[in-house]
Parts: sequence; structure tokens; C-alpha cells
Amino acid sequence: MNDTTQQDLTLLSPIQLGAISLKNRVVMAPLTRNRAGGGLAPTEMNVEYYRQRASTGLIITEGSQIAHEAAGYPNTPGIYTQQQIDGWKKVTDAVHEKGGKIVLQLWHCGRVSHSSLLPNDMLPQAPSAIKLKGEVYTYEGMQPYETPHALSLDEIQDVIEMYKKAAQNCLEAGFDGVEVHGANGYLLDQFLRDGSNHRDDIYGGNLENRSRLLLEVVEAVSNIWGADRVGVRLSPLQPFNDMTDSDPKATFSYVVQALNQFNLAYLHVTEMGAEAPGAAGSAFDLTTLRPLWNGHYMTNSEYTFETGNAAIQNNDADLISFGKLLISNPDLVERFATNAPLNDFDSSTFYGGDEHGYTDYPFMK
Repeated sequence: MNDTTQQDLTLLSPIQLGAISLKNRVVMAPLTRNRAGGGLAPTEMNVEYYRQRASTGLIITEGSQIAHEAAGYPNTPGIYTQQQIDGWKKVTDAVHEKGGKIVLQLWHCGRVSHSSLLPNDMLPQAPSAIKLKGEVYTYEGMQPYETPHALSLDEIQDVIEMYKKAAQNCLEAGFDGVEVHGANGYLLDQFLRDGSNHRDDIYGGNLENRSRLLLEVVEAVSNIWGADRVGVRLSPLQPFNDMTDSDPKATFSYVVQALNQFNLAYLHVTEMGAEAPGAAGSAFDLTTLRPLWNGHYMTNSEYTFETGNAAIQNNDADLISFGKLLISNPDLVERFATNAPLNDFDSSTFYGGDEHGYTDYPFMK
């Protein structure tokens, strides 16, 4: 007889996440680090980085582009060539040897890109030809964003095929599942929010239409993996990448309930943007999404061991993903378990570079 109550659960409690058994509820958030090697494939340095963090219940990899056309930044890994698959296989083998679990985050940057990063100098793809404000980081330095190419209906089907192929590649690479990146102003998020989607066909206008591509991608990926090994990430209030929505509460309440049909392994909702209410649209209490979701719920944003435990015990979340704390504390779980002090992080080494600020953070003695 299991007498465990919600109040007994902590970040260190095991959990069954769909078909994936986790030894704890500490999750490594997807963290862009811009350290892929030649051919945008993972290197031995990347293998070591993920191996070091295998004591977390689940690792979600950095966003990995599903095709060359999906890239948005220099030196981010892909999952569309054999070299990349082989590089990721070394990562998954290393994590599994340490008893960890790892899923890959499937990424299409959409309009958050530049022609110099894409095949044949093509324009970035988007739901609508709406240019972002500001500049994008390229191999030639900062450059102004370009007006993206609005995808045709046929091209949208091509994008879905890219997701399917990438999901199949993840099987070959030995992952435990995949996370569909529907957050942070990238392609699927661009379709969801009416600030970036001005289409007047079946992929634009009302909530059903704006959600269509996300749901079709999730269905396609679930058909390959089984939905119980698929997660989705959303960011309802994130203004990053010039994102806005006229009614984020209505938009994301609809999306969360629509995703229930798949019985996914988890839903991953980042709270980023909640600290600057109104930037991406009228603010709302993100905890209102939790009761709308029928499955396991993960959240993220500046949590500590104490606040993470409280969120789990209050049933506001089942798991917490950590970013900066796991960058600087590869043994974060062990530090949580022993109430040990944490390493400080060096934000100047977050993006690009070598082992410094990547694989050289000290473990506990």
C-alpha cells in the first residue's frame, strides 16, 4: 500500500513520466549553448557536458534544428544528418551509462534567423511576412532581421515532414523521447500567437486555426515515438523574439486543452515573461493552466530547491526544470540532497566558447 501523499513529494521523489521512469523530478531545461562542432554535430565536449549532468531525472537537450532550413543561430546542433545522429548517439550512450534519461528538443526557429544561416541564402520561414525588431547574431556578427517568407500550404506540409524525419532520427540516436519546442518565439509559437500570425487560411485567424500546425506536428511526432514519450514546451507570457498576443490567457488555455487529446508524457510551461507583465500581451496567472492539463506538468523559471518542492507539494507542478543552476552545478541533484552550497554561474560563458564555463564547473568534493 502506497501511503505517499502530495505533501510527502519533493524534487528528489521518483516519477513515471509517460513511458519514461525518472529517478527524481529535477529536469535539465533545454539550454542553447552554441557549442556544436563541424557539421553542427555534437562533439566529445558536448558528450562530457551531458554526461556530467546525468543524475538529473531528465535531461532535455538544447534546441536542435530539424533541418538546415530551421536554423536560427551559429553553432547550434541539428538532427538531420547522419553525422549529427552519430554525434547525438554518443551523448545518449554516455547519459544512459550514467543511469540518466534524455530527450531531444525539436526546434524550428522560423523567422528568428537570417539568410546567411540558411541553405542557398533563402529567407527565414514564418507564418506571415512580419519582420522582427532588432538584430540577429550570425557568423558575420550582428545583422538586422529580414522580412521572412510566409510559408505556403504546401511548404507547411514540408515542415511537418521535417519534424517527422527529425523524430525518426532521434530514435536512431537513442533518445528516450522528444520535446516539441512550441515556445520562445520560434516557428510553432509564431503560428500560435496573433502578433506574428496574420494568415487568413486554415492556419490563421481563430484559435483552432492558429493551433493547427502545433497539433499536426505533435500528432506526426507521436505517431513515430508514441505520445507517452513526447513532451511539448509553451511560453504563454514570453515576449522574447518580439512576441505578442492579444489574449494570451485565451490562446494558451485553448492550446493546453487541445493538447490533452494526445496523452503526452508531459507539458512544459515556462513562466518567463510573468515578471514583466504586459510585455507579450495582457498578463494572467499561469497557475490557471495547470487544472486544464490532464497529464504531468513541468514548469520553469528561477526555481530553487525550496520553491520547487513547494510547487510540487502544492500540486502546481509535477516536475521543475532548471537552467542556470544546472549549467553551474552539474551535480545539482546531489547538492539538493545534501543541502550543499551551489556554484555561482558565469553568464559571460553561456553562449559559444570552449570548455570554460561549460564542462569545468566543480563537483562537490
